Amino acid sequence: MGDRGGGLPCCLVASLALACGAVLAAGDGSFAADEPPGSGELEPAEGPPEPRGRSPFQPSTGLPAVEFGAVTAASYRGPGNGDTRRNRELPILLWWSPSLFPHFPGDTERIDCPRRSCLVTRRRRVALHQRTKAIIFYGTDFRAYEAPLPRLPHQTWALFHEESPMNNYLLSHRPGISLFNYTATFRRESDYPLTLQWLPGAAYLRRAALPLAEKERWRRQGYGPVLYMQSHCDVPSDRDRYVQELMKHIQVDSYGKCLNNRELPSERLRDTSTATTEDSEFMTFISRYKFHLAMENAICNDYMTEKLWRPMHLGAIPVYRGSPSVRDWMPDNTSIILVDEFGSPKELAEFLDFLDRNGEEYLKYLEYKKPGGITNQFLLESMERREWGVNDMTLPNYLNGFECFVCDRENIRDARERDHKKSRGKVPAPEPHIAQFTHMGCPMPVPGFGNIENLSEGDSWKEMWLQDYWQSLDQGEALTTMIHHNESHQGRFWDYMHEIFLKRTRQH
Repeated sequence: MGDRGGGLPCCLVASLALACGAVLAAGDGSFAADEPPGSGELEPAEGPPEPRGRSPFQPSTGLPAVEFGAVTAASYRGPGNGDTRRNRELPILLWWSPSLFPHFPGDTERIDCPRRSCLVTRRRRVALHQRTKAIIFYGTDFRAYEAPLPRLPHQTWALFHEESPMNNYLLSHRPGISLFNYTATFRRESDYPLTLQWLPGAAYLRRAALPLAEKERWRRQGYGPVLYMQSHCDVPSDRDRYVQELMKHIQVDSYGKCLNNRELPSERLRDTSTATTEDSEFMTFISRYKFHLAMENAICNDYMTEKLWRPMHLGAIPVYRGSPSVRDWMPDNTSIILVDEFGSPKELAEFLDFLDRNGEEYLKYLEYKKPGGITNQFLLESMERREWGVNDMTLPNYLNGFECFVCDRENIRDARERDHKKSRGKVPAPEPHIAQFTHMGCPMPVPGFGNIENLSEGDSWKEMWLQDYWQSLDQGEALTTMIHHNESHQGRFWDYMHEIFLKRTRQH
């Protein structure tokens, strides 16, 4: 779910099982003996790849398969191209986070992308090799004090970070995000946007809602109008502080560990693994509520998770706080209630109470479920343009898509560099592509309710998240300085951090 602190997101696990499958059976992916130590010939069969692909990013056929539970799929190796180079001639892409390597259970693979081909691996021993053109990092796992040093001038760094800003605030500061050349983040401005990663498609939004009369029946049986279900408390958005104040003015049924005031009706529903999936019993239960408090764990433009899309799928109205740009992505102009458009929790409660008592007004927020009700062309076109799918076997998952994005750009860069050298400078060298602040750029956390000046000195949220946010800035600056100094010893990171601390102390 969007509130995870590490590991693979559940939608990605499912997508990997559907679209990745097994690596090629030929060999064990080992490096050939005739190459230097730490380099390598990656074992997939030599020679030009077999013709594949009727449409871009279609899973290959005729390959060994592996069973993932009830799902069996062939290894995804790209749509195919006319690249006839042998494996030992291909650029290498290194996945620095081995747990995210999208070709498990092996550790190397040839991928044949729309333009050219590459070898991808999770073997870190190739990090310093001349053919290793790019290193791909998973943002949640990226730590400045563990970054591979020295940073080689011929290598680009690519960032894959679809997760919450809270997982790594280093990436929200300019020195941190500028470490990377290519990005795949939830921001639409990134090189390979993942903004709609939690939205399978328009049909997901059009699912029929529980009839209003049925919801009214549950209201008469004691259900509140508003559902809150969170078990990840003390997050940067400080949502619990706001909800606690809202509870003073309207009935909010809270079933999670945060602000819990009701028990789920069965032991099975109380199982966390049930609540983090679209289990039918769980979905049926939460669809009884008219309003869902849909509050992200962190605030950032375009960061939208299942907390937003799931209520819309079920036909509940999201009472939302998260992405300030969320309206850009809504199916129509009236499908969501934004917390920040109300002056206080009391004002919000009064509006929710009004809709609860006026069915005709309430149903206006569900107009998008009718035929032709999704009128936002930007949303529809964005879903149509994306080349990756959400739990869709006919499309790659976004990990495969991003590595092909990096592969194609590295092949282009490599060709331009060769042309530059052959021309003895007459052909200009390729300009480096640097990630922009807007590829993440999330703001400093603020209290969920009230002003920061009014928080006590010992407030746990204040001590945790403000400190984390600003320390992340220092870490980005320290690593940037180390790279500029061509440092090769990671252990010196904390010396650089200490120097930054002393500099800031002198400035104040």
